[in-house]
Amino acid sequence: MVKTDYIPELSEVRMERRAPEGPYTLDADDRAYIEGCLRQVEAAFGTQGFTGMPFEAIPGRALMRRFIVWWRTLEPETEAQGEAHAQLPGAIRLLDTVSSYLEEKARGGGR
Repeated sequence: MVKTDYIPELSEVRMERRAPEGPYTLDADDRAYIEGCLRQVEAAFGTQGFTGMPFEAIPGRALMRRFIVWWRTLEPETEAQGEAHAQLPGAIRLLDTVSSYLEEKARGGGR
């Protein structure tokens, strides 16, 4: 089931804006975690987040937006859906942490 009356919170809008316009550059473990989350939600809910697009080409903002929208609108009805849905907050936090680092680095504060 999907909620249709979703209005984003200010923090969610900020996370999306902070995300890079291009694809995220993630280390191997983070990439595996994020892509795994994406694929798990797609499989459990029978949906496609980015049809025909390889993971490496997905723009960061689009990925962040998709994860946030899925977190706020998908309502798990099965155990598999519940498990997939439960992964989204961690994936969102990880991506936002990377976004914050990239933002700080762009301002000259990162190493």
